[in-house]
Amino acid sequence: GGGAYLQGWAGGYPEIVKENELFERYYRELGIVPAGEWDAFMAALREPLPATLRITGYRSHAKEILHCLKEKYFRELQDLEVDGQKVEMPQSLSWYPEELAWHTNLSRKILRKSPQLEKFHQFLVSETECGNISRQEAVSMIPPLLLNVSPHHKILDMCAAPGSKTTQLIEMLHADMNVPFPKGFVIANDVDNKRCYLLVHQAKRLNSPCVMVVNHDASSIPNLQIDVDGRKEILFYDRILCDVPCSGDGTMRKNIDVWKKWTTQNSLQLHGLQLRIATRGVEQLAEGGRMVYSTCSLNPIENEAVIASLLEKSQGALELADVSSELPGLKRMPGITKWKVMLKDGQWFEEWKDVPSNRQTQIRPTMFPVKDEEKLKAMSLERCLRILPHHQNTGGFFVAVLIKKSPMPWNKRQPKVHQKLPQRTGDTEVTAASSGNGSDCVIEEPTLAENEESKKMQELQNSDTEQSKKEGVCGPPPSKKMKLFGFKEDPFVFLPEDDPLFLPIQKFYALDPSFPKMNLLTRTQEGKKRQLYMVSKELRNVLLNNSEKMKVINTGIKVWSRNSDGEQFGCAFRLAQEGIYTLYPFIHARIINVCIEDVKILLTQENPFLSKFSSETQKKVKDMAMGSIVLKYDPDPEKPDDLQCPIVLCGWQGKTSLRAFVPKNERLHYLRMMGVEVFKAKRKEEELENKTEEEVKHRLAQTEEGMDVEDKEHDLVTKMEAEIGEESSQSPVESSAMEIENKIEDLDQSSENASTCVSQESKDTAASNVKD
Repeated sequence: GGGAYLQGWAGGYPEIVKENELFERYYRELGIVPAGEWDAFMAALREPLPATLRITGYRSHAKEILHCLKEKYFRELQDLEVDGQKVEMPQSLSWYPEELAWHTNLSRKILRKSPQLEKFHQFLVSETECGNISRQEAVSMIPPLLLNVSPHHKILDMCAAPGSKTTQLIEMLHADMNVPFPKGFVIANDVDNKRCYLLVHQAKRLNSPCVMVVNHDASSIPNLQIDVDGRKEILFYDRILCDVPCSGDGTMRKNIDVWKKWTTQNSLQLHGLQLRIATRGVEQLAEGGRMVYSTCSLNPIENEAVIASLLEKSQGALELADVSSELPGLKRMPGITKWKVMLKDGQWFEEWKDVPSNRQTQIRPTMFPVKDEEKLKAMSLERCLRILPHHQNTGGFFVAVLIKKSPMPWNKRQPKVHQKLPQRTGDTEVTAASSGNGSDCVIEEPTLAENEESKKMQELQNSDTEQSKKEGVCGPPPSKKMKLFGFKEDPFVFLPEDDPLFLPIQKFYALDPSFPKMNLLTRTQEGKKRQLYMVSKELRNVLLNNSEKMKVINTGIKVWSRNSDGEQFGCAFRLAQEGIYTLYPFIHARIINVCIEDVKILLTQENPFLSKFSSETQKKVKDMAMGSIVLKYDPDPEKPDDLQCPIVLCGWQGKTSLRAFVPKNERLHYLRMMGVEVFKAKRKEEELENKTEEEVKHRLAQTEEGMDVEDKEHDLVTKMEAEIGEESSQSPVESSAMEIENKIEDLDQSSENASTCVSQESKDTAASNVKD
């Protein structure tokens, strides 16, 4: 699907000849474009794609960003002229709910030409870094919307990288901000280990305890088990997103190379894989569940042919949902029921029996339309939808929504009856000998990947697993072949029931008795625990029961970080900003309610003296022990011009000062939302580059202690983003609180205004590239 890369805001490409005779011949013949619209279709494909963005993050928060975009940035663009031309205003996508998606034709060149546009561009880049805005192709936003996600749904995203659709799904889980742990979760999978880290990076910006990133081949992703009231059961998903690898000919406006590389061969090669992935998806779908199949291709071989084969072999277990009334405002074409198959030399075949034997490896029977008119009619292929680029100035796209009515025929089996495994011949029919028909008791159990070899492996591992389960340790996966690619991941170790570590934390923050401490985990088996992470109890269930069959890349959000300075005040762990919105509802001590002026001071000054704050804040701090604190801002409905969504910040209270522990891009975000100008000229950054090496070395030595498993991911992600062109997001390395306390006397306190403070922040960032 669409990528979430911030490749500037338009492509500056050398001219590529946008001609492909075979492409035109193929699609003209298939008739996917309505009569009389062919020229408009081709012309649209030759135009660059407008940049589209989606406001991400959770509802109340997203509304504030939208308000800020419309009232401030778009207002400034309203009457702007660049080189005598009026700047085109960004437009919201009519079919995306609540105006949360926008498209704009502003090109990179124009963005550099005016300070207002430069400011707007910086806003976009910076907000993208902290995950509040996502650069995402308009059509790529459709599949998650059609999944109809509720917060209790168990969701599988089968081919998830780079993750813009995944983030949409995560947002839907957290539709109600007041529920810190929704019952549902997202398991995001990708076959490519490196791309998994990109996925982690995208998902992390949403700070959800309900996401897990795994690394498997989607066509044979293993069955997971969960514990249901002491019984082991197979995990079936309520919702599955199946956005398969495809030839990508719907992306020609963005990926210019498709023009010269396009041939029918790509589709012929991908069809089998697409069908296997989709089949594996429906096997793991719960009855009554929904699976959305999508591609960014226009080709029926990758689209209708896959859906028709799936429907045919499901023997009535699946049906296409009619989504014509969903997403009003989205212009779409119905799926087609007749198509032909073409070889790359331009030769056409109308049915399987015409294919010569030497071509029968390239062309498969499942690529042809269903002959039987009755059967074809029952499939309702017109319920699929195809998005054509010239209808709404988008990319090309295909979506089908499947609903599962009953178990797949090869998964029905009677208890205690030996079931033969499905026989596979190439990519054709998959059937299983199901002994005895019409039994009342049907148990469904997905079969693929449950072969003999893995059973033997399992028996060998079971003895170890039982042991490690008692200790609350998950993984790393014992099987050697899993470690051949990618990093060897650290294990996920849940905090033992009686871990002495937890008591001082519980006492210091007066955690609610309902706090689910069972869900706390670390990433080390030996040595000092540096970071505490947290997952929802449903994901804990998945982790504990599948450590040996699942290659987990990342899960959980950081909630506490070790800070040895805290020990003398009664708690060695300080709160981490990433997890504060999840943790906050359970904290009953060390909360200071601050007014908006206090928040501005906290976010613009490195380590402000207490005397700078409002008298109420000073009073509250007086009676509190030093150490980690929560700073909470609640909006005042009487003052509609002030920020109208609540903010929770992690802070540190020193002897004479109060500071916020918030990563730089998040600081800038909150300041922007409060209307503080944080536009910084490029010059400052150059001054920072010249920091002495001594300082840098000193800083690095200081942060060495705080590094953990995320750093290797971070280095990799930074490298990948450099390749892909997404701006990298770095958070400042936070120095130890005591060191700051001691330095505070020498700090020049005259830095009142935002810009000097922001530069102080960026110095920290420039000094080191480590992700806290």
